[in-house]
Amino acid sequence: MKCQTHCCKLLLAAVFSLLLYNVSFAQTARHSFELGDSAFLLDGKPFVMISGEMHYTRIPEACWRDRMKMAKAMGLNTIGAYVFWNAHEQTQGKYDFTGNNNIAEFIQIAKEEDLWVVLRPSPYVCAEWEFGGYPWWLLKDSTIKVRSKDARFFTAYTNYVQRLSKELVPLLITHGGNIVMVQIENEYGSYSNDKSYLELNKKIFREAGFDGILFTCDGDDKMHDGYLPGLLPAVNGSDNPAEVKKLINTYHDGKGPYYIAEWYPGWFDQWGKPHAKTDGEKEAKKLDEILSAGISVNIYLFHGGTTRGFMNGANRNVKDPYAPQTASYDYDSPLDESGNPSPKYVMFRNVIAKHLPAGTTLPPIPANKKAITLPVIALTGSAGLFDNLPKPVTAVKPLCFEDLDQAYGFVLYRTAVSSFNTGYLKINGLRDYAVVYVNNQKIGVLDRRLEQDSILLTGITGTATLDILVENNGRINYGPYLTDNRKGILGDVVWNNKSITNWTMYGFPFENAKDIKFTTKPAIGQPALYKGSFTLNETGDTYFDLSSFGKGFVFLNGHNLGKYWQIGPQQTAYVPASWLKKGQNEVIVFDELKDGHTQLTTLSTPILNKLTTEQK
Repeated sequence: MKCQTHCCKLLLAAVFSLLLYNVSFAQTARHSFELGDSAFLLDGKPFVMISGEMHYTRIPEACWRDRMKMAKAMGLNTIGAYVFWNAHEQTQGKYDFTGNNNIAEFIQIAKEEDLWVVLRPSPYVCAEWEFGGYPWWLLKDSTIKVRSKDARFFTAYTNYVQRLSKELVPLLITHGGNIVMVQIENEYGSYSNDKSYLELNKKIFREAGFDGILFTCDGDDKMHDGYLPGLLPAVNGSDNPAEVKKLINTYHDGKGPYYIAEWYPGWFDQWGKPHAKTDGEKEAKKLDEILSAGISVNIYLFHGGTTRGFMNGANRNVKDPYAPQTASYDYDSPLDESGNPSPKYVMFRNVIAKHLPAGTTLPPIPANKKAITLPVIALTGSAGLFDNLPKPVTAVKPLCFEDLDQAYGFVLYRTAVSSFNTGYLKINGLRDYAVVYVNNQKIGVLDRRLEQDSILLTGITGTATLDILVENNGRINYGPYLTDNRKGILGDVVWNNKSITNWTMYGFPFENAKDIKFTTKPAIGQPALYKGSFTLNETGDTYFDLSSFGKGFVFLNGHNLGKYWQIGPQQTAYVPASWLKKGQNEVIVFDELKDGHTQLTTLSTPILNKLTTEQK
């Protein structure tokens, strides 16, 4: 009897061990991802990627899983994701992969939600992101040329990719992860055509351990310049199935697979220009045509989110002037800025459902996030900028941000000028926006968008104090001027054809507001910060209504929510519920144009489509 009992125990132990082995094998089973002649092959079987782009840096970390679940409910099987060099190496040699920069965690959550990832860690991302993703400190040496074979650039680039590989190589499908492809450059054909430069990109990624499928992507008319023989070329922008197949066949030895790396059913917003909108029904029809042709697609964007802090980029090309982008990156995408489904989401979901394998059903759409409005917030503290001057730097001529070792924010340029009379003040090389004061009186503004660099000064005699508050409005992220991206005042300041010298410069990077001294005394006649507190019993998404303010940014509980500007089209700042807390909360609003603010109100929905003509 004892022997039988012992045998039964051994049998049960063996069965239990086998079950544990099977479970462990299932959890760690490796998949394969290959290029077929006409389709991607996942574990040897044809696979159509139905992908949606979203960016970890633009979504609060606490919301990553929610957005992944929304992606699954729309029918996506893959996430497209840029990686932002300037988020991870804000100071040269110091890397940050924590919190909202934890790209490995973002990808791991995608795996847990049964989503593959197409990773786009090319150091250049465009993405309507400051300097196209390059770190600002590359510009401290004005002779370095990014996106070139400049050895100094490639040394910094190689160091970054080597460090990035520690986070991401273990997550490649070749190592048991869910990253199926890696992009080595981004729309390079729109910038140049040096194949040896592209070969160096490939070499850097291979030597860092990225041993899976590498690819490039370019606009349909730029593929010849941007593709690299031997790598998969993907198409951006085109939604004509026949054209997509012809292009990829042309640059890939007559073969596929066929992949639209960026398909645009929406677009980004720029300050002072109308809110971008597209026809959802027409876009849904295009998506149906793409999927019916068996073409894999990455929807740019599935969910845009918000460009917080000072990380918005700007466009400029030969024909058009400088144009900075808004903080809202709503993009008229299927999932709106706060993560709720738009009508376009439902339209796309219905299309995708038609193309799923037989018997497959989509999960239900998660409920909308709770939206709230708050009681009016009293702004009881204020701090004038001129009353909070930091330690200055002096020089004969104005120094730009980079020479002052400052990345973002504002610099106040101050000097004393004698014998003022009527005449024009001209700023050579203004980057990008200036508020001009004489003897603490605001004279006006100069705006690079409008190609303004001169202002008329009248009725001023004797010796006067000249102040010029200059804002970095976002470095160019696309186009031929990518290497011409220094900020502040780049040339001379000229008064009646004579250069003004002997400058005192005060830097305001506004990484936080800890050194700002607030008082109950109103800050009148100068740029200022306004502070208020409020208590919550519940949290939910909301929007600060900034339509009565001028131009600036907002801190909430230490988080920079991004920029606002009265000219629109964006008039609100999205406040994610995860950045509010039960109990006391603190808000600080900086306004460089208007003064005397005493309150701040909220809305339950955003204002993204209101333009004004106000400039002062």
